[in-house]
Amino acid sequence: MQPRKILITSALPYANGKIHLGHMVEHIQTDIWARFQRLRGHECYFVCADDAHGTPIMLRAQKEGIAPEALIARVKEEHQRDFAGFNISYDNYYTTHSEENRYYAEYIYLAARKNGHIAERTIRQAYDAQEQMFLPDRFIKGECPNCGSPDQYGDNCEVCGATYAPTDLKNAVSAISGTRPIEKETNHYFFKLGDFAAHLREFLQSGAVQKEIANKQMEWFESEQGLSDWDISRDAPYWGFKIPDTDEKYFYVWLDAPIGYLASFQNLAQRKGLDFNEYWQPASEAEVHHFIGKDIAYFHTLFWPALLTAAGFRTPTAVHCHGFLTVDGAKMSKSRGTFIQAESYLRHLNPEYLRYYFASKLTNGVDDIDLSLDDFIQRVNSDLVGKLVNIASRCAGFITKRFDNYLAADLPNPGLYQEFVAASDSIAEAFEARRYSQAIREIMALADKANQYVDEQKPWVLAKDAARSAEVQAVCTQGINLFRAIITYLKPVVPQLAADSEAFLNAGELTWGSVQTPLLAHPIKPFKALLTRIEREAVLAMVEDNKQALDQASAEASVQSAVASEPETTTQPSQLSADPLSAEIQYEDFAKLDLRVAKIVQAVAVEGADKLVQLTLDLGGETRKVFAGIKSAYQPAELEGRLTVMVANLAPRKMRFGVSEGMVLAAGPGGKDLFILTPDSGAEPGMRVK
Repeated sequence: MQPRKILITSALPYANGKIHLGHMVEHIQTDIWARFQRLRGHECYFVCADDAHGTPIMLRAQKEGIAPEALIARVKEEHQRDFAGFNISYDNYYTTHSEENRYYAEYIYLAARKNGHIAERTIRQAYDAQEQMFLPDRFIKGECPNCGSPDQYGDNCEVCGATYAPTDLKNAVSAISGTRPIEKETNHYFFKLGDFAAHLREFLQSGAVQKEIANKQMEWFESEQGLSDWDISRDAPYWGFKIPDTDEKYFYVWLDAPIGYLASFQNLAQRKGLDFNEYWQPASEAEVHHFIGKDIAYFHTLFWPALLTAAGFRTPTAVHCHGFLTVDGAKMSKSRGTFIQAESYLRHLNPEYLRYYFASKLTNGVDDIDLSLDDFIQRVNSDLVGKLVNIASRCAGFITKRFDNYLAADLPNPGLYQEFVAASDSIAEAFEARRYSQAIREIMALADKANQYVDEQKPWVLAKDAARSAEVQAVCTQGINLFRAIITYLKPVVPQLAADSEAFLNAGELTWGSVQTPLLAHPIKPFKALLTRIEREAVLAMVEDNKQALDQASAEASVQSAVASEPETTTQPSQLSADPLSAEIQYEDFAKLDLRVAKIVQAVAVEGADKLVQLTLDLGGETRKVFAGIKSAYQPAELEGRLTVMVANLAPRKMRFGVSEGMVLAAGPGGKDLFILTPDSGAEPGMRVK
């Protein structure tokens, strides 16, 4: 087998929210493939980065009263913590807000401009007059011009799938201010995608992209719209890199996001003394593999190959797309607590469980996969604990107690062991082709055979006869070697379990070739439990903990202005949803609000929460406790004794830190500029506000 040079990437998480299990589908899938390639002896590098530019980050930083640099640094640290918790083995985790990223964004743009692939023209774009800024597509919502569905984004309809310009939306509103946007002229820069039509056809038909994705992208060539020019510029204010030779134009985040692959590898190459060009020059014999969600295939299989070609770089060897994650058969839901954050999972459950479960579901297709919590418990307990770990635990005790930890010098059934060796090729082919579920089925079939062997030989019965002591040692040596083969094949999937098993086997690091030679006449370590069963209570606690964390985040944001936040079911970095004032309400609806004057008799910062203050409110004889996300603007002590206005008939809400019995009203852009409503003099606690 010839050693290969392989560069692997996962899509860049957006630096505007937490890592959730939808992200982990991709990063676990990628990590398994990277670990498999290393296990096979190939030179393999796995890089990623935070996607750290764009309007949503700028607005969130403003809301929190901090610089964008501080926000993306904090989020990057959180992302790296969560990925490390799931044993994701990046060789480099970087950021698109880097000098390497700036260099390559400018390099690609200038190369494309030099070769005539950049056009400049005046366009009319949606503009928020109140906020005095042009609105990105995802910050405009309205009715789809194709099917009429309400509450759709400014670039595509999530109901019928139509794509369109933001100006085509009906009854559009700004997701920032809730006002109706106006149209305003501005000069923008466009990448002429159509210049690369022939090259892109060849790329899509080369096998570098899954057939279903390639067929979908080929529809663009036949459509009336065709490969239209791509707007790669945005107007100030914008958080990102300025376009060369301009004053107030910035690179669109989706231009510099995939460039993060180049930048992260360049950063790694500089630190490790690697040859960047060996991987990215057009004639490179190295491989470049991108793992992404199907929702961003358009950018990675059309725009990205064209940008690389325009600047004289090679195109990817392959772009591997996967589907979305559902939980218990439905899209992830914040209200049900199944929009599960990585940190919530890690507080309660072993990451190896989820790595194994996802591997048992993943294929090389783009179908969605489902995390059924009941199936999750049953499968992990049955396969990893009941089958795999059980083999070692049943055999190791006899070796320790009766044979001073030493394995026998020979296998009693070498033919059976050779069956396990022979399975190596088929399992390797399945991993190579990303058919993980097939690999898991084959590996678990071997586990069944190993358990069947131990059941048939019954070492616990043989041990009762002192004359058959050698048979006990031989049978248990066979069992432990069968376990060793299985854990070697599973090492890319459950790396921590493999590392613990390596310590138990006491023979160094397992490689794919280790299976070829059995471990004989060798001392092992006393067996310690390698894995415990999942308890249903732990899963339920994880869901409840996650729900409370989401409730807390929602409460902290509830008194802030409407700003962009992560959508519930996508891993696409640029897809950000918002809560604009997108629909009118009737006076009768508003009249249902019971607004009362309240006196703040006590204000205490909530320990463990970044923005929450617990207020004790006097409503004129009745006392309520309310959580308010106003710590960024007020010191708790300065609030005591003040009058404010609260929604008194809001249903109590259970949160992570207790029950909130209403809501105080506040306004402002956020951060330090946040102001609780204060009645005029003469108001008394309990007085109704009209």
